[in-house]
Amino acid sequence: IGNPPQSFEVLFDTGSSNLWLPSIYCGSRACMNHKRYNPNKSSTYYTNGQYFSIAYGSGSLTGFFGYDTANVAGITIKNQEFGLSENEPGTSFYYSKYDGILGLAYASLSAGYATPVFDNMIHDNLVSSPLFSIYLSRKPTSQNGGEMIFGGIDNSLYTGEITWVPVLQEMYWLIAMEGVLLNGQPTFCSHGCQAMVDTGTSYLTVPSQELGQLLQSIGAYKDEYGEYLVNCDTVGKLPSLTFIINGVHLTIPGSAYIQRVSGYCVVAISSTYLRAPTQMASSGSWGDVFLREFYSIYDRATQMGFA
Repeated sequence: IGNPPQSFEVLFDTGSSNLWLPSIYCGSRACMNHKRYNPNKSSTYYTNGQYFSIAYGSGSLTGFFGYDTANVAGITIKNQEFGLSENEPGTSFYYSKYDGILGLAYASLSAGYATPVFDNMIHDNLVSSPLFSIYLSRKPTSQNGGEMIFGGIDNSLYTGEITWVPVLQEMYWLIAMEGVLLNGQPTFCSHGCQAMVDTGTSYLTVPSQELGQLLQSIGAYKDEYGEYLVNCDTVGKLPSLTFIINGVHLTIPGSAYIQRVSGYCVVAISSTYLRAPTQMASSGSWGDVFLREFYSIYDRATQMGFA
């Protein structure tokens, strides 16, 4: 971002809509531990001084909006509005591998009504189609964690048919599900529910009243830090989870919702922090646990695809 360009690593987040970066005006520990944008070094920067505040599921920040030339994946967007952080309290962003966040949800969710990056790409005719697609590697490395395409689909990254499902509202990437099965048996969402597809969430999140039953079914136990664990010897025998979307069964193996951390096997399912944004039943988030198993397509013609 800027001219000459200043490079940053960002989290591509389908659960939020703003672009923000740490700035030289931020003295928080989180900012000092990351690259900071310096507007004084860019000839194309300007600001109207509008303040903003954003709170995520974990982490929050305050700052003000500026405009500059941004380049993402070789696509140059002039006058992109973005947040310059002035305060990033707590430790959430201190430990993050990314400097800032690039939100990919709809403009209606954007703090300060800032136009999201992808909306500008569409408006300025910088992408051939109003969609983007995401492939997350099951075994990510620093060289290849996956792939994201603005304006297209990479047919070499999936097999079979794409399952399309309508987006329920132009805010989050929120879709309807007919049910969730554990080893083929109904578990929760038996009367239908909704899920937010969220690349910014590592886990699957389910309503707290449903979580206990699910954890009991897989034989999980709680450690002293509040994490749920399973015996690592049982991972290969854990039941699969099937998500019924538009009549199609999308199944992930039991090993997909377990993360190995320091020799322990942690259940990557937690209770949701979302209140249901529509009238439909309980809401959850399908994070990277789900997205590592399927190629996902985010089409602004208000539909999503999975393969």
